[in-house]
Amino acid sequence: MTVYICEDSLEGILCGVYDAWMSKKGHKNVRLQMNGMFEQELFTEYIQVSAESMKASNVIQTIRSRISESAYEKVYIASLSQDGDKADKIYRFLIYGFHIGKNVMDMLQIPEVFQVFQMCRNVYNENHLLTGFLRFTEIKEKRLLFSRIGPKNAVLPLLAVHFADRLPNEKWMIYDENRKQAVIFAPQKGWTIAHIGENEAKEIEGWQNEAEDYEKLWKIFHDTIAIKERENKNCQRTHLPLRFREYMTEFA
Repeated sequence: MTVYICEDSLEGILCGVYDAWMSKKGHKNVRLQMNGMFEQELFTEYIQVSAESMKASNVIQTIRSRISESAYEKVYIASLSQDGDKADKIYRFLIYGFHIGKNVMDMLQIPEVFQVFQMCRNVYNENHLLTGFLRFTEIKEKRLLFSRIGPKNAVLPLLAVHFADRLPNEKWMIYDENRKQAVIFAPQKGWTIAHIGENEAKEIEGWQNEAEDYEKLWKIFHDTIAIKERENKNCQRTHLPLRFREYMTEFA
């Protein structure tokens, strides 16, 4: 068995697909794993995959031409999943896709196809919830709308598209503290995703302290309009999972 170790990105996974396919070792004899998400086994060869844009572009072009644009979209969304086995699941999906063609998108009875659709559904669901639960705070010194989140999946690119359309005239930033990444948007310039280092992370913590006075006012407003007699904790947990609340002003 040969295991190809990929970096956690779309480009890294597609390069792993390219190297595994071109190795000609047989699909049953190769496996893809994410960097840092596997335990080494005996009698197994491990190969580190280097991310190269040319290889990734070739795979993308092949997916679009031999399967469909919709299949590429599924692969892209699945690459944002928290699933530690997503690289190998994408590889198995593409094996069927290249063999069957565009009709593979309707064959959810095939486990390898269903697994990719399941990962996509999980990513889409979390992104949908965050578009409603995400809270911005105004950082006056920076003239910036700031939000902090801790999603399970890497949904920043999807949130960026949503809020770029909703807030096209505002300067804003959404910080994913789990991955130490942030999407930054500026009018007329569009959005970009950047890695946040330790110094930048400490500065962001300072922004949170600066906004505490405004958060207190919002909490007072929230508590004032609430009807205590109609409070239903079980219903709240059903519609608003607890893991989102620490990032919401009214529950913080």
